[in-house]
Amino acid sequence: MGESVNPLADLRYAATVPRIPEHAEPPNGRLADRLGRPLRDLRISVTDRCNFRCTYCMPKEVFDRDYRFLPHKSLLTFEEITRIARLFIAHGVHKVRLTGGEPLLRKDIEALVAQLAQLRTAAGERLDIAVTTNGSLLERKAHALHEAGLERITVSLDALDESVFQRMNDVGFAAADVLRGIDAALAAGIARVKINMVVKRGTNDREIVPLARHVRERYGRRAALRFIEYMDVGASNGWRMDEVLPSAEVRARLAAVFALEPLEATARGETAQRWRYADGAGEVGFVSSVTQAFCRDCNRARLSTEGKLFLCLFATHGHDLRALLRGGASDEDIAAAIGLVWRGREDRYSELRSAAQPGAGGGSRRVEMHYIGG
Repeated sequence: MGESVNPLADLRYAATVPRIPEHAEPPNGRLADRLGRPLRDLRISVTDRCNFRCTYCMPKEVFDRDYRFLPHKSLLTFEEITRIARLFIAHGVHKVRLTGGEPLLRKDIEALVAQLAQLRTAAGERLDIAVTTNGSLLERKAHALHEAGLERITVSLDALDESVFQRMNDVGFAAADVLRGIDAALAAGIARVKINMVVKRGTNDREIVPLARHVRERYGRRAALRFIEYMDVGASNGWRMDEVLPSAEVRARLAAVFALEPLEATARGETAQRWRYADGAGEVGFVSSVTQAFCRDCNRARLSTEGKLFLCLFATHGHDLRALLRGGASDEDIAAAIGLVWRGREDRYSELRSAAQPGAGGGSRRVEMHYIGG
């Protein structure tokens, strides 16, 4: 791919600068969008770079050595990220997830965790901070992350079989090294560990039961496994519906081997349907955004690595908060602008897609997974 080709440049650099309303009430923690959905979860991409080339996210034929990632000066600084997080918290956010790209590639990421750990919700509680990682750097970073205040981590592991896993990450990284990272996270004291498996029919679906058995036997209740339907995020992964294995089929395969019992959701907006092993040896979850859309309860906003606010994982445009940050806007003005954007939100892409309604995709190129995280 030549240097002149950059299929994502329009999404990365073209965005609307949010309007600052002339008269706005201070945030009261009860912000809701047009469908009555509150703002509770902020996902922050800290880098657009990744050391994996997973076929469903950053296929090597697109993200090759000529691909131009964002320059460092474009990225939000840790201080800017913390400032924005504080304003979102004032609107009701109580959970922040750091993602990417691969977030542990961001230099001194533990320093950002430490800054965020100092923030408090409107009720005076500690902020729920999480990190999603491919696990490649986790073994060396786990202790520092926990010392900085991290209590929750999600690790991607799409297969236990080395040949399947290395074929999927396309850089030859070993599944055994990811497992060592998970071991290190638990040994460091990180209390809540999830393992995510993106299931792609015909690619890694034979790994469902072996991975479940391994996680169950190795970690028990210390780690929860989540199965995620292969999603049509972005435009680079060649998504096809016939490669989606519905969660119902995944659950049926597991139920043929392990007795499962359903669990109640712990909070509104929870993406996974949770089940536990009947013998108490842990739990599994199913994220079904293709076959069972959960748009009606979606309470998540996403911030790209250079400060664009996206209101949906399948968004086609963003709102440029960095322009306000670096343009001298006050906290009050930025908070008011965020409130105005969220109140106008009516995104429900997966619901429209599931209902086969025309125009569900909006006719525009959607933002890529590595750019705003999962």
